[in-house]
Amino acid sequence: MNILYFGEDKVSSTAYHRATAIQRLGHSVEIINPYKQVEASFNSAIMGKIHYRTGYFLLQRQLRKWLKKMVTEIKTPDVIWVNGGELFGLECIRILKSVGKPVVLYNNDDPTGGRDGNRFASLLKAIRYYDLCLVLRVPNIEEYKKLGAKNVLRVNMSYDEVIQKPFDDINEIPEKFRSDIAFIGTWMRNESRDVFLLHLIQKGLPVSIWGDHWQKSALWEKIKPHYRGKAISGRDYVAGIQGAKICIGMLSKGNRDLHTRRSVEVPFIGSVLCGERTAEHTDMFKEGEEAVFWDNADECAEWCSQLLADDVKREHIRKAGMEKVRALEVGNEDIARKALKTLFES
Repeated sequence: MNILYFGEDKVSSTAYHRATAIQRLGHSVEIINPYKQVEASFNSAIMGKIHYRTGYFLLQRQLRKWLKKMVTEIKTPDVIWVNGGELFGLECIRILKSVGKPVVLYNNDDPTGGRDGNRFASLLKAIRYYDLCLVLRVPNIEEYKKLGAKNVLRVNMSYDEVIQKPFDDINEIPEKFRSDIAFIGTWMRNESRDVFLLHLIQKGLPVSIWGDHWQKSALWEKIKPHYRGKAISGRDYVAGIQGAKICIGMLSKGNRDLHTRRSVEVPFIGSVLCGERTAEHTDMFKEGEEAVFWDNADECAEWCSQLLADDVKREHIRKAGMEKVRALEVGNEDIARKALKTLFES
């Protein structure tokens, strides 16, 4: 099939990974980055915040004009895939629908959750015009339907089968990405990630942290000795996970997450997932056999201490987790295949 794909085209973005996964299924994919069409409107931090907080309402006229011109010039695709969709309001999707082909929405955020204020205001008005909406959280299903969505498919967070392929030889992993306990993620205000990790550090655990904005933490001076650098991506990201004996997995409370991309990326790449205990995590993995879970920092510390002291048990969990996550079929190719099958069966 020929698929017209609207989404971020940076090689490091998950949107790009998803597009290339669809290509690997044998489809022809044309990637168009809608953000580039309006990038001049984000020429200052203030304007960026205004657009974010008004649901990109002020950009709709410009986007409609661009889409009207584009649909008259392109070769008619078999499917239009919108990744994210926050820029496209109701009239934008009507224009895409005028092509006469099904339009799919994939949004890995939580548009109906309310955490981001009016950021998704334009998208929410357009939801009823999509032929298939892919959501990643159970509450989104009914919330999308209440907004008029005709067909809603709930899917898991996904890893990428190629971009995140483990190193064949662990000796290829640079020493700078090797660690005992790794947390790879951004510092977030009101998420208490710094408090949690400091608790582990104060118990004497060898924690390594990669990610952005940690200098903003009120606990920065205490955490600083364990900070290994800014956000990592690509093969460095794979090295950071595979090079760790244990990877800490934390959820985003604002996004109502019960699992995250790390939940599947960590075992796929080849480390032990040590994540928050949730119904989705315990449904995905056998606790203590394919991953380990905790309710608080003390329990997390107990698991980390136990696994660092028991190489055999840790390796058993690591290998079992790698096998299980592949059996779950939650790679980008798996999700894309399921989505397109659902689209044409409905």
